[in-house]
Amino acid sequence: MLDSFLNILKNNKSNQVDIESNQEDILYVGGILLEAAAIDGQIDDTELNKVKSSLVNFFQINEETSNNLVEQCLSKEVEINSFHYFTSKINKEFNYEKKIKIVEMLWEIILVDGKIHDFESSLITRVCGLLYLSGVDCGNAKKRAENNLEQLK
Repeated sequence: MLDSFLNILKNNKSNQVDIESNQEDILYVGGILLEAAAIDGQIDDTELNKVKSSLVNFFQINEETSNNLVEQCLSKEVEINSFHYFTSKINKEFNYEKKIKIVEMLWEIILVDGKIHDFESSLITRVCGLLYLSGVDCGNAKKRAENNLEQLK
């Protein structure tokens, strides 16, 4: 019984280390997702909730951690005005497949409110270029995002 308890504590501690080591990556991805949510002039609750759930699913973190990290990103939103900042960090830390998944999450956030603004389309084009992703992969990411959102209905 004592061994089980010690294993639980050990696993919780190692999970905390994983979150801490991934925190910067989560902040980069969270930052770019929030930028996508805000590019049309406002972040509504559906977009904010989609950002949080995307971080939970992508990084396998709990909701509380996601909420805290999104709050950190929102407090830094005014400080960083360049997608290049986020994309340069993402290019260093993530492989091609994970970058495609990030673009898919961006599409989900853009599509979740049911409207695609010109600024949002421009954002995707710029981000795909900065992440060195092909147009085909970006188009496929959009289709998967649409399917994902349709399944949630």
